[in-house]
Amino acid sequence: MSLAAVTAEPFDSEAVLSRTLFADITRLRVAEPDLVMELSARRQRAAPLGPDGKLCILAADHVARGVTSSGPDPLAMLDRRDLLARLVHVLRCGAADGVLATVDVLEELLLLDHLVQERGDASFLGGRRLIASLNRGGLAGAAWELNDPPTGASPRTCARLSLDGAKLLLRVALEDRDSLETLRHADALITAMNEYRLPVFVEPLPVRRVADGGFELVREAEPLARLVGVASALGDSSRYLWLKLPWCEDFQMVAGATTLPIVLLGGPSAGEPRQLLEQVRDGLAAGENVRGTMVGRGVLFPGERDPASVAAAIHGLVHEER
Repeated sequence: MSLAAVTAEPFDSEAVLSRTLFADITRLRVAEPDLVMELSARRQRAAPLGPDGKLCILAADHVARGVTSSGPDPLAMLDRRDLLARLVHVLRCGAADGVLATVDVLEELLLLDHLVQERGDASFLGGRRLIASLNRGGLAGAAWELNDPPTGASPRTCARLSLDGAKLLLRVALEDRDSLETLRHADALITAMNEYRLPVFVEPLPVRRVADGGFELVREAEPLARLVGVASALGDSSRYLWLKLPWCEDFQMVAGATTLPIVLLGGPSAGEPRQLLEQVRDGLAAGENVRGTMVGRGVLFPGERDPASVAAAIHGLVHEER
């Protein structure tokens, strides 16, 4: 699917998720706090990989690390009703194979899906994968930012909730000792997830400190390929390991550094999807082990574009055009 098919229509969150329905999520949280366990256990789950072994996943785990900006708006992701509406809109259109989020967001989607079905509408989560983000302790801008311990669901809870996998962010700056602690956290979590035979999507990102004290991604093939080698060896086995990686020039070198399956991340939204679609297309062509995408803001907050049409364009690249 080309950029021409991406429609420039304003997104109306109220038309997707009314304030009344949104308020009902809180009502259920108060009245039936254990309902999410039941809903998760009985939902219709997808096959582990699907018929073509490829994945197109929505990412919505940013706010738990204090990342709330998209494009020029520094608070774009703070409106939870709007965020949930965008997720539901894309899932209803069949343009995503699942959602990556922290467990609070996954639980909200489960409750909302239950409410929608009670009203006679079809489930938007049926056959979709739910993937938990496990580590969010490295808050954006914090003094300990690169020490990113697990602060979300445990591997045991992922299994109890019948989730389909988990994701770990692994940012490494060789000049910052906190990166060592995050490597240790990742090693332990991968080993624990293997006990439950649950896939882990590790996101190894080489970063460097910038003048304002923060960190920026080193989007270069050689350091990224080196870190891929490190990430691939974490844990007691790589049998359930996937890698979530940023596209860069010479991405063939990165894809060629591992036999593990790779999904492409999106990064910050530029408000215009052309560059994202081009990077997805080029990344998918870099190697047979590049198996899909795990994109968040570039799909959910695409400026004036319709999120579902951007998601459909990426879904087409992943599932139809190879």
